[in-house]
Amino acid sequence: MQMPKRVKYRKAQKGRIRGNATRGNTVSFGDYGLQALEPGRVTARHIEAGRVAASHYLAREGRVYVRIFPHKPVSGKPLETRMGKGKGEPAFWTAIVKAGTVLYEVGGIGEEAAKQALLRVAHKMPVRTRFVHRRHSV
Repeated sequence: MQMPKRVKYRKAQKGRIRGNATRGNTVSFGDYGLQALEPGRVTARHIEAGRVAASHYLAREGRVYVRIFPHKPVSGKPLETRMGKGKGEPAFWTAIVKAGTVLYEVGGIGEEAAKQALLRVAHKMPVRTRFVHRRHSV
């Protein structure tokens, strides 16, 4: 399970996810990528499930790059707890994903294999995604 080694504050406020991604919105490491089409929170479990699905499908061919990391804690109160008594303890970690963020990349394989691998990843994601190519500079 991915999470930061240390954080400045244990608990964070919810916030709102507005606008499109200006950073991390192009394929940089691999040849093909999976891009988010809508904003959302992707948990550490989603990220790991996607990574496992892609690497299992590729079976040691090519390389999978995970472009997001869960930095933000989400707190949760225990079940059957009355109102009040403060904010709950951190329950899980999420990555804040804006529309246009590239979530995963694959390299060293053909386009059809990449499409199939990233389709399996897309099924694990809580946001709508699309398959994107690397833009080669001429």
